[in-house]
Amino acid sequence: METIFPESIEKLPLADIPINGLTAYLSQGSDHQILFMDFDEDVDLPEHAHEAQYGIVLEGRIDLCIDGEMKSYYKGDRYYIPAGIRHYGKIYAGYADVTFFNEKKRYKAKK
Repeated sequence: METIFPESIEKLPLADIPINGLTAYLSQGSDHQILFMDFDEDVDLPEHAHEAQYGIVLEGRIDLCIDGEMKSYYKGDRYYIPAGIRHYGKIYAGYADVTFFNEKKRYKAKK
Protein backbone atom coordinates (compact mmCIF):
# COMPACT_ATOMS: atom_id res chain seq x y z
CA MET A 1 0.00 0.00 0.00
CA GLU A 2 1.29 3.46 -0.88
CA THR A 3 1.31 5.88 2.04
CA ILE A 4 1.00 9.65 2.25
CA PHE A 5 3.35 9.85 5.20
CA PRO A 6 7.03 10.83 5.02
CA GLU A 7 9.84 8.41 5.84
CA SER A 8 10.21 9.80 9.38
CA ILE A 9 6.60 8.76 10.16
CA GLU A 10 7.00 5.39 8.42
CA LYS A 11 9.94 4.64 10.74
CA LEU A 12 7.63 4.79 13.77
CA PRO A 13 6.39 1.45 15.16
CA LEU A 14 3.28 0.03 13.54
CA ALA A 15 0.26 -0.02 15.86
CA ASP A 16 -1.32 -3.39 16.54
CA ILE A 17 -4.90 -2.62 15.47
CA PRO A 18 -6.88 -5.57 14.03
CA ILE A 19 -8.61 -3.72 11.17
CA ASN A 20 -8.19 -4.97 7.60
CA GLY A 21 -6.74 -2.40 5.23
CA LEU A 22 -5.31 -0.17 7.98
CA THR A 23 -1.72 0.93 8.32
CA ALA A 24 -1.17 2.90 11.53
CA TYR A 25 2.10 4.37 12.77
CA LEU A 26 2.28 4.88 16.54
CA SER A 27 3.91 7.81 18.34
CA GLN A 28 3.89 7.00 22.05
CA GLY A 29 3.86 9.85 24.57
CA SER A 30 4.15 9.63 28.34
CA ASP A 31 0.38 10.07 28.76
CA HIS A 32 -1.07 9.91 25.22
CA GLN A 33 -0.72 8.39 21.77
CA ILE A 34 -0.70 9.89 18.29
CA LEU A 35 -1.52 7.66 15.35
CA PHE A 36 -0.89 8.36 11.69
CA MET A 37 -3.49 6.20 9.95
CA ASP A 38 -4.01 5.25 6.31
CA PHE A 39 -6.89 3.02 5.10
CA ASP A 40 -7.00 1.18 1.78
CA GLU A 41 -10.34 -0.56 2.46
CA ASP A 42 -13.76 0.58 3.66
CA VAL A 43 -14.22 -0.05 7.39
CA ASP A 44 -17.37 -0.07 9.53
CA LEU A 45 -16.58 1.09 13.07
CA PRO A 46 -18.85 -0.47 15.71
CA GLU A 47 -20.22 1.68 18.50
CA HIS A 48 -17.73 2.15 21.34
CA ALA A 49 -16.33 4.69 23.81
CA HIS A 50 -12.90 5.50 25.27
CA GLU A 51 -10.85 8.48 26.45
CA ALA A 52 -10.90 11.72 24.42
CA GLN A 53 -9.94 11.57 20.74
CA TYR A 54 -9.04 14.41 18.35
CA GLY A 55 -8.55 13.80 14.63
CA ILE A 56 -7.41 15.79 11.63
CA VAL A 57 -8.47 14.41 8.23
CA LEU A 58 -5.61 14.38 5.72
CA GLU A 59 -7.34 12.57 2.84
CA GLY A 60 -10.69 11.00 2.03
CA ARG A 61 -13.88 10.72 4.04
CA ILE A 62 -15.08 9.42 7.39
CA ASP A 63 -18.67 9.40 8.64
CA LEU A 64 -18.92 9.61 12.43
CA CYS A 65 -21.93 9.49 14.71
CA ILE A 66 -20.76 11.17 17.91
CA ASP A 67 -23.22 11.20 20.80
CA GLY A 68 -26.13 10.62 18.39
CA GLU A 69 -25.12 13.25 15.79
CA MET A 70 -23.99 11.93 12.38
CA LYS A 71 -21.56 14.02 10.33
CA SER A 72 -19.19 13.47 7.39
CA TYR A 73 -15.61 14.76 7.60
CA TYR A 74 -13.31 15.41 4.63
CA LYS A 75 -9.74 16.57 3.96
CA GLY A 76 -8.91 19.49 6.26
CA ASP A 77 -11.76 18.80 8.70
CA ARG A 78 -11.21 18.15 12.39
CA TYR A 79 -13.30 16.15 14.82
CA TYR A 80 -13.32 15.76 18.59
CA ILE A 81 -14.83 12.94 20.63
CA PRO A 82 -14.98 13.71 24.38
CA ALA A 83 -14.03 10.99 26.88
CA GLY A 84 -16.73 8.40 27.44
CA ILE A 85 -18.95 9.51 24.52
CA ARG A 86 -20.36 6.64 22.45
CA HIS A 87 -19.57 6.83 18.74
CA TYR A 88 -19.53 4.73 15.57
CA GLY A 89 -18.99 5.32 11.90
CA LYS A 90 -17.68 4.36 8.50
CA ILE A 91 -14.23 4.98 7.06
CA TYR A 92 -13.88 4.93 3.29
CA ALA A 93 -10.91 3.52 1.36
CA GLY A 94 -8.37 6.28 0.74
CA TYR A 95 -8.95 7.89 4.15
CA ALA A 96 -5.92 9.10 6.12
CA ASP A 97 -5.66 11.09 9.33
CA VAL A 98 -3.63 12.04 12.36
CA THR A 99 -5.40 11.09 15.58
CA PHE A 100 -4.56 12.04 19.16
CA PHE A 101 -5.78 9.70 21.90
CA ASN A 102 -5.77 11.10 25.43
CA GLU A 103 -4.69 7.78 26.90
CA LYS A 104 -1.31 6.15 27.16
CA LYS A 105 -2.25 2.55 26.45
CA ARG A 106 -4.99 2.69 23.82
CA TYR A 107 -2.89 0.66 21.35
CA LYS A 108 0.33 -1.33 21.49
CA ALA A 109 3.12 -1.48 18.94
CA LYS A 110 3.25 -4.60 16.77
CA LYS A 111 6.00 -7.00 17.74
